[in-house]
Amino acid sequence: MNLSFADRKYVWHPFTQMQEWSNSNKPVIIRGDGFYLIDEHGKKFLDGIASMWCNVWGHGNNEISKAMIKQIQTIQHSTLFGLANAPSSELSEMLIRLAKGMSYVFYSDNGSTAIEVAMKMALQYWKNRGEKRKTKFISMENGYHGDTMGAMSLGYLPKYFAPYLPLLRRAIKIPSPVCRSGYSDCQDYENLCLEKTEVILANNSSHCCALVMESGAQIAGGVSIFPRNYQNKVGELCRKYDVLLILDEIATGFGRLGNMLEYLEQKSYPDIVCLGKALTGGYSPLAVTLTTNSIFNAFLGKPTEYKQLFHGHTFTGHPIGCAAAIANIQMYKKYELLRNIRQNSVYITHRLREIQHSPIAENIRSKGLLGGIDLSKAKRPILKLGNGIPITSYIAEESLSMGVFLRSLGNTIVIIPPLAIRKRELKFLLDTIVSLVNKIEKFA
Repeated sequence: MNLSFADRKYVWHPFTQMQEWSNSNKPVIIRGDGFYLIDEHGKKFLDGIASMWCNVWGHGNNEISKAMIKQIQTIQHSTLFGLANAPSSELSEMLIRLAKGMSYVFYSDNGSTAIEVAMKMALQYWKNRGEKRKTKFISMENGYHGDTMGAMSLGYLPKYFAPYLPLLRRAIKIPSPVCRSGYSDCQDYENLCLEKTEVILANNSSHCCALVMESGAQIAGGVSIFPRNYQNKVGELCRKYDVLLILDEIATGFGRLGNMLEYLEQKSYPDIVCLGKALTGGYSPLAVTLTTNSIFNAFLGKPTEYKQLFHGHTFTGHPIGCAAAIANIQMYKKYELLRNIRQNSVYITHRLREIQHSPIAENIRSKGLLGGIDLSKAKRPILKLGNGIPITSYIAEESLSMGVFLRSLGNTIVIIPPLAIRKRELKFLLDTIVSLVNKIEKFA
């Protein structure tokens, strides 16, 4: 299969400057083999970003694809509007067993919509209880929760969303606890962030319905890994000031940080939690919003009271996606995936020591199968190389030439491979990243 430029020119790509794209000859991926993507010329690229952070087992024929085929042959889609279906019922039971403290599952299609569901639940929860003033949201600086209107309002990052500001209702911001170079004592900075968070909660609790934060780490906002117990302390403050806690585990759940569900490891029990990405192993769109008995019960009443949650999608509880998720979760136990993730996490930490003395590598950090390296020179972010090439373009093009597909977040190189990646592919990925850092050091 050989696609000319004319064959591919009609696709508008996400987060992509299409003028730059039109002058390039990007690969067209036509199939996958294990942890590799293969283009129309037969060239292989290691999937270094887990197909936008969701791929678990690689690409190909396994238990998940077989479960999806079986489901297609049984029934492809049946709505949850007025009916139930078997795969969504089975999956909900599995999720509630995993997600201690949660009691009900609401299905959606992707991470952004799962966040929108959580926001509507939080707003209506207080309205159903007769507290109509609690309509605002609190979220964390540098957080990212998706690209739909509500999600952008929570995770407002100007470099992404400034054009859409007139559409948004900005959230009240609490500080991110990531220690920056201006603070010599990170514990002092963490305490300062908690103090500011408490002041914000105390001053706004009467009209704020929920605090929303990513669980364990912020990824799109700069690969910021939270200090241990910080999330738990924020949750305690939410309870103290009667503000719901919504945790976004869309990117950090299902093993990315080394734990099946990060909020359990953090001992930070939310009122609502959102899961997605790795939920189906990356094989099908699906996301869920889980909540407690207390939240769910506030929506019960007579139909004429209009307390029900007015939200739904055409493909809510899609049987094929649910079948994929069931098989995926079963594979975690069958193949002891969390144990393998933790072993590979140690390897990543070891390999990152190779660049700790590089003059352009700063704030090298990792947890589980997530890592970040900030590229800076003289304490200033490297956004362009000496020849004027944007650092993001250089990393994308150079990594492809080396046989790896990578996307950086500005000047931050992100380490976020498929969760079941084998040691030899992980070594290849880290070899490539170390080589990239060394090359950039010469050009910066």
